[in-house]
Amino acid sequence: MRILVVSDAWRPQVNGVVRTLDTLKTELERTGHDVVMVTPDRFRSIPCPTYPEIRLALRPGPKVARMIEEAQPCAIHIATEGPLGWAARRYCIRRGIPFTTAYHTRFPEYIQARFRLPLRLSYAVMRRFHGASSSVMVATQGIETELARRGFARISRWSRGVDTELFRPRPEAKGETGPFAGLPGPIFLYVGRVAVEKNIKAFLAIDLPGTKVVVGDGPQLDEMKRKHPEVHFTGAKFGEELAVHYAAGDVFVFPSRTDTFGLVLLEALASGLPVAAYPVPGPNDVIGSHPAGVLDEDLGKAARAALVIDPALCRAHALEFSWGAAARQFVDNLAPFETFPAPGRPARRLSAA
Repeated sequence: MRILVVSDAWRPQVNGVVRTLDTLKTELERTGHDVVMVTPDRFRSIPCPTYPEIRLALRPGPKVARMIEEAQPCAIHIATEGPLGWAARRYCIRRGIPFTTAYHTRFPEYIQARFRLPLRLSYAVMRRFHGASSSVMVATQGIETELARRGFARISRWSRGVDTELFRPRPEAKGETGPFAGLPGPIFLYVGRVAVEKNIKAFLAIDLPGTKVVVGDGPQLDEMKRKHPEVHFTGAKFGEELAVHYAAGDVFVFPSRTDTFGLVLLEALASGLPVAAYPVPGPNDVIGSHPAGVLDEDLGKAARAALVIDPALCRAHALEFSWGAAARQFVDNLAPFETFPAPGRPARRLSAA
């Protein structure tokens, strides 16, 4: 099946949405599907205000329409609520083409954190965007429950996976040649964007023994470096180097209250790191009452308690999450149509049979 995916988030951005879609594309192609990506790198764009790493496509409507028609897809998935997402949505609605969407990011909370816009206004926009979708894919039960309470409909589950070959325990990473050699232990690790919506200040403010390490880049990096000279900032890491940094830590601290899942949680667990986090959607769904982590409103208490968790428990829990299973969920949620519709004719959905 040829699947067209529209996303305002794509390489070279570094975030969970990009990594999820990139891995999904690879997994779908591995199983015989043809995936066409409509992404900002193929458009004239400008930096997003307060978030310059994100590029916003300028007047993308005509080109998005051409790209969809040239691809002749069997199913269309709109991954993000940015300019490309809105352009693809308008095209599909006008042509009567079914499409699916995903709720990757709690944009209302992000916007509130940055601009103090009331949540009710942002959620009204989100409901309008997703309201025409055949299926709104979410990663966890917690997010599904929250969206249903806010009036979203036709919600389906699309979980996440982790590369357990790349992210694995590496005893040598904790030795004299490891990335944190010479730093006082234990190592409390954060991996992710250094941005206000990630609530990183909560992690940096708590009193912990040893060393706090931040792996990642973002708009608050320079500010956090000035405020917290005692913290070890490594910048962004990728691939094998990132995996080694995970394995060199002792506890993974996840301070975000706004993530819909938290792919980094699985990467940390697969590397043998116990998780300390708040009891909010994302951590509640990935960790819950499992002994691989500690969830507490006192983040410092959770981090200290997580030190005694057996790394083998963490690894075993991560092994339950498969990208193959996640890709099958994604395909099952799609709204395929028999053939791409000719101008003036609506698409015909494939029957359930």
